[in-house]
Amino acid sequence: MPIASLVRLLVLAALWGGSFLLLRITAPVLGALPTAFGRVLLGAAGLLALVLVMRMRIAFQGKLPATMMLGVINSGIPFLMYALAARVLPAGYSAILNATTPLMGVLIGALAFGEQATLRKLAGVLAGLVGVGVLMGGGPLGMNAATALGVGFCLVATGCYGLAGFLTQRWIARRGGLDSRLVAFGSQVGAVLVLLPFILIEAIRHPIDLRTIDAPVWLAWLMLGLLCTSWAYVLYFRLIADLGPLKALTVTFLIPLFGVFWGWLVLGEPVGLAHVLGGGLIALALRLVMSPSAPTRKAGDQSISTLR
Repeated sequence: MPIASLVRLLVLAALWGGSFLLLRITAPVLGALPTAFGRVLLGAAGLLALVLVMRMRIAFQGKLPATMMLGVINSGIPFLMYALAARVLPAGYSAILNATTPLMGVLIGALAFGEQATLRKLAGVLAGLVGVGVLMGGGPLGMNAATALGVGFCLVATGCYGLAGFLTQRWIARRGGLDSRLVAFGSQVGAVLVLLPFILIEAIRHPIDLRTIDAPVWLAWLMLGLLCTSWAYVLYFRLIADLGPLKALTVTFLIPLFGVFWGWLVLGEPVGLAHVLGGGLIALALRLVMSPSAPTRKAGDQSISTLR
């Protein structure tokens, strides 16, 4: 791998791993819904700026409704789920659980899209489920209702990511494709629109006194939207162009390491044997599921894929 691509891969993993730390800082203070809405709003603004700076023609070729619906599934719901999880789970937990996305893709593909589930992939799914169980039962939080609920939120998010990968292929790629940056921008707009009514209701029912919010929380909120969403998409698209979609997906293996590291470094979150064992089993599962023998998607199929 060229040095420049390796640097981009590490920066992307650090950003997406850091998103769980930033959620842990913002969601307990601002609330889950304002955090998620702010993230997609800033993400849409950053991607719009990118499109304008690059003087791209904003033409969705009749695919805007599909693109916006993908945004609901791939950004709106997952970002809200992770913000809810961040109120009860350490950043490292959410980062490790995020790595179950390809496993969800195997299950959803087999159940709903007629994809072949080989023994190797099924073994990967089983290893991943065992890894989740080890993390839940042996981690610093222990097994309790709050932990189980937070894990459930994360798995709903990764299920959405897994579903979105297939819907992107069906709704966008098979209909002639669309520039991935436009898909990303349109998807964030869709996520903004779906969350907008709920954030308005939330603002009326439970207004936030902005004067009580400390500067570090606002900074984390800005970084979450602009760095971990907009800029991260730009890096990911560049990796796909340089390395292809399969090699770009190796970032999946690095995100949990950065997520656990940032949580430990900034928030002092404990790291125990359960992180190593559970994360290791999930990493093994990823290796089984993402083996090179699996068919590779075209770059357009990965437009709003599957990682954060």
